[in-house]
Amino acid sequence: MIREELLDNVTRRPGNWDEVVSSFRQIQSEKRALQSEIDVLRAKRNDESKKMASVDKATPEFQQTREALKTLSDTIKEKQVAVDAATDKLRDAHLMIPNAPHESVPKGKGEEDNVELHVWGKKPELSFKPLAHWDLGENLDILDFETAAKISGARFCVLKGDGAKLSRALIAFMLDTHTEAGYLEIAPPALVRRDALVGTGQLPKFEDDVFKVAEDLFLSPTGEVQTTNLHQDDILDGDSLPIRYVAHTPCFRAEAGSYGKDTRGLIRQHQFEKVELVQFVRPENGYQALEELRLQAELILQKLGLHYRVVTLCTGDMSFAGAKTYDIEVWLPAQNTFREISSCTNFEDYQARRAKIRFRPEKGQKAQPVHTINGSGLAVGRTLVAILEQYQQEDGTITVPEVLRPYMGKDAITKR
Repeated sequence: MIREELLDNVTRRPGNWDEVVSSFRQIQSEKRALQSEIDVLRAKRNDESKKMASVDKATPEFQQTREALKTLSDTIKEKQVAVDAATDKLRDAHLMIPNAPHESVPKGKGEEDNVELHVWGKKPELSFKPLAHWDLGENLDILDFETAAKISGARFCVLKGDGAKLSRALIAFMLDTHTEAGYLEIAPPALVRRDALVGTGQLPKFEDDVFKVAEDLFLSPTGEVQTTNLHQDDILDGDSLPIRYVAHTPCFRAEAGSYGKDTRGLIRQHQFEKVELVQFVRPENGYQALEELRLQAELILQKLGLHYRVVTLCTGDMSFAGAKTYDIEVWLPAQNTFREISSCTNFEDYQARRAKIRFRPEKGQKAQPVHTINGSGLAVGRTLVAILEQYQQEDGTITVPEVLRPYMGKDAITKR
């Protein structure tokens, strides 16, 4: 069940959360009152049952007691129906309440109130007007949006030749880097059940943003869903923590709330790939783990030599389930701005309570929720975009970052 502390602190988020919390507490109070009434009626029924056992069956008192018992039983059944309805209503209300921001999260209404943590590297010094990645990709014949539109519609792309090879190289490089750091690689299914999406907080709030393929089956919008739910309903051994996973997954998003945004290029696609990092940790180690995971994601950009910055998201720009989030934003010369390439989040026990993921601190002790940490390490398509734009040359070719050359087998991408 939801923590009282969360209810007290969720109002740090901008919006009418006071009303949501008040409504939740009212339902909670009504359920408790009904349950209390049932407890009183059951105690009374027990007393009447004992009384009946001592009464002569031939007496009027026995008949009166039997009728009183039947009335009590019928009333209890009616009250129980009301309790069950209140329980369902309470669960639905619970699932619509977001996580409470950590006290260190800056207050704000939107991305303009996010706080820059640090900047890494220097902007590429280009002596020419930079091209956008979609122009570079089409000129080199490695990105084909037109053919993808014929096959699947808008917001899809066919990667061709060195475009496909660069994507594959990035995935292998990222997985190698993260597994060398102690993350266990997994390859999960792309289809997930409703309860998995509820567990990580995507449902029911954001059902319009996911693709539903059957009554209880969806295309996963992020590898966070599968990887976090590896331990759904589990009680973990405290000595096994932290547990670290890395997964390369295809991701699918309807982008229902982003109509008209980033309609060109690879930034906002219905299908894309990520290399996902997830940690399960003891509560006292959650924020240390968040810093470690963020640095692990940053390491990929540093090895690739890509200019980026890190910002702390404010209360108005955080995800629904997050308690604290860092966005890593990579520099895109053609747009003359930073764009998000990873979000690294501590969810505290928010996801663990929904997905019933617990650990036993010591043998014989009561199990309690773990804390979950998650981040992209990185979004593959956006990393490819950053390489095309930051490593572009005046003649339209792309210099391959040194760490990718063993995977690519070449030091430049030129037109076929």
